[in-house]
Amino acid sequence: MKFFLISDNVDTSVGMRLCGIEGVVVHEAQEVEEALQQASQDEEVGIILITSKLMELCPDTIYDMKLYSKRPLIVEIGDRHGSQQISDAITQYVREAIGIKI
Repeated sequence: MKFFLISDNVDTSVGMRLCGIEGVVVHEAQEVEEALQQASQDEEVGIILITSKLMELCPDTIYDMKLYSKRPLIVEIGDRHGSQQISDAITQYVREAIGIKI
């Protein structure tokens, strides 16, 4: 199983590449959706890492993939600016998915 990174930042991509994680750098919603589609079709990719800023570009597509696809697992990672609280996003997904407040 491999990781795959979808990032909006070259520095993040280079850092992950040093760890052996391949990926792409994109900036538009259409590019994010194309990268998600390509990564999800690769049988070896088990986990997609995506930066918070890109999650904001196409939340419905990512939300649907998280709820209805068994593979790959999509994990939001913070960007270097720390613009969003990831724990808040996880709490929101749990609340919407199973209907309980944690």
